[in-house]
Amino acid sequence: MKRIGALLALLACTTVVGIAQQPPAGQNVPPVGVGFNERVVEKLASPEDREANIWMLDFHFKDPRAIRTEVPGKGTKVVWYLWYQVSNATGEPRNFNPRFVWLCHDENTVHNDQVLHTVQKEVQKKEDEQNILDIQNSWTISKKPIPVSKEFDNNGNRIAFPLRVTGVATWDDINPKSTQFSILVFGLSNGFTKVDGPDGKEIVRVKTLQLNFKRIGDDDNLKAEQVKFIGYKWIYATTPDPLDMEPSKKK
Repeated sequence: MKRIGALLALLACTTVVGIAQQPPAGQNVPPVGVGFNERVVEKLASPEDREANIWMLDFHFKDPRAIRTEVPGKGTKVVWYLWYQVSNATGEPRNFNPRFVWLCHDENTVHNDQVLHTVQKEVQKKEDEQNILDIQNSWTISKKPIPVSKEFDNNGNRIAFPLRVTGVATWDDINPKSTQFSILVFGLSNGFTKVDGPDGKEIVRVKTLQLNFKRIGDDDNLKAEQVKFIGYKWIYATTPDPLDMEPSKKK
């Protein structure tokens, strides 16, 4: 967890690319091949995209959920997780080196995704008991490129469903009193721009997905419907500090 200084540093150098809110009532039928509880992010272009050949991975997700489980060395904790899938329609294999950053707006704190093996196993039991999806964490999903999906022929006719890779991001340090938060997803695009910082030094900003949520209800209520999706937007944001993504086997 990082306090307000890190939060301001991360958000101060952001540029809105585009925003999409929840669909109106009656228009929330998922696209073909997408689960009912999944949300689909539209890939939006931006004037700040420096070149025409910027690629973007497709991203589907479920609203964050919480489980109460044992975390080695920390005891029983409430752990939040984000289930997601990525696919690749760019025409070439792409590496996905994700960073998931949870911003508590009302607490002014920043929380990096953690690789927690024991928690991942509990999520696996809850979301994919038969292990059909082979859910990855932020470390393992970066080991192989996301394969190319050939979904349509040259005439625009669908010939196959996308090849999706499933992952989960986890956090065990979120204040249960926080009700206004966002999750930044880094690594979905190669888009970047360079600007001069306040001290004259060059700052690199990368194209980043921002998912916005609010939480309703009692602090101890871990029901999925407690989290409400507000919408998403694409921003150009400064990257978080590099993480030690090779996790301990004990976690």
